[in-house]
Amino acid sequence: MKSYLSHSFDPQELPAVFDELPLWSAPFGLRLLDAINYTPGLCMIDIGCGNGFPLTELAMRLGPTSKVYGIDPWTEALAQVRRKLNYYDIHHVQLIEGVSEHIPLDLESIDLITSNNGLNNVSDVRLSIAECARVLRTGGRMVQTMNTAGTMIEFYRELEHYLIECGLEECVEAMHHHIRGKRPPVAEIVTKMQACGFRIEAIHPHEFHYHFANGTAMFNHYFIRLAFMDSWKKLIPEDRIEEAFDYLENTFNNKAAAAGSIRLTIPFVLIDAVKDKVI
Repeated sequence: MKSYLSHSFDPQELPAVFDELPLWSAPFGLRLLDAINYTPGLCMIDIGCGNGFPLTELAMRLGPTSKVYGIDPWTEALAQVRRKLNYYDIHHVQLIEGVSEHIPLDLESIDLITSNNGLNNVSDVRLSIAECARVLRTGGRMVQTMNTAGTMIEFYRELEHYLIECGLEECVEAMHHHIRGKRPPVAEIVTKMQACGFRIEAIHPHEFHYHFANGTAMFNHYFIRLAFMDSWKKLIPEDRIEEAFDYLENTFNNKAAAAGSIRLTIPFVLIDAVKDKVI
């Protein structure tokens, strides 16, 4: 009997794996999933697979004749992926605990590379792209999403206003350096890809928004605290952090009172590329 006809899911184990992904990853990932050409027998790798999205979804959509790798340095997240793979009865995925600057796969052994906002978080973007080019066969595809420089511009505008009012122009410069480092210009990424032998097939810009009742709700949101707060605090002199966030929270509370709510804008792009030649 076919396994999908006989497999049953244990409802006691379901809650541990049912949350497929962080909400943050969904808008990027849905666009990425729509861009893939689902062909049986592909060998692919997901860069920065985290806790398994879109890795497990890609593995299921490509089917058991495919070979799917996921690479990430986050030990605990990979343990969660293994639980999902076991629960979903997926057997054609191999996880690699490592970084994209050093992918332990053979030259031109991969047909498809995906990265859902993963290359935003590597230590060396150029080296990561070069490694992707090395393992991807000539004619293979690389599909990635990345949020861009206007991410949460509403927050950075108010922070810049505060820093200027306090005479902290050097902190303004550091803030812009931080933004460029975390979210380099798309043209810069494209240039690096082309230098590694990629031909850019398409660049699709997109945008979504995070809406909040007010500034208090925004700064207390778990993902803001998890993914952004530490880096934001580093943009402000330590002895002024409390004052700065009092100002920022009150500013956004006032904006919400006037407008009904506040929002943060998240622009991003999907880059679809083909490896054209070996460099």
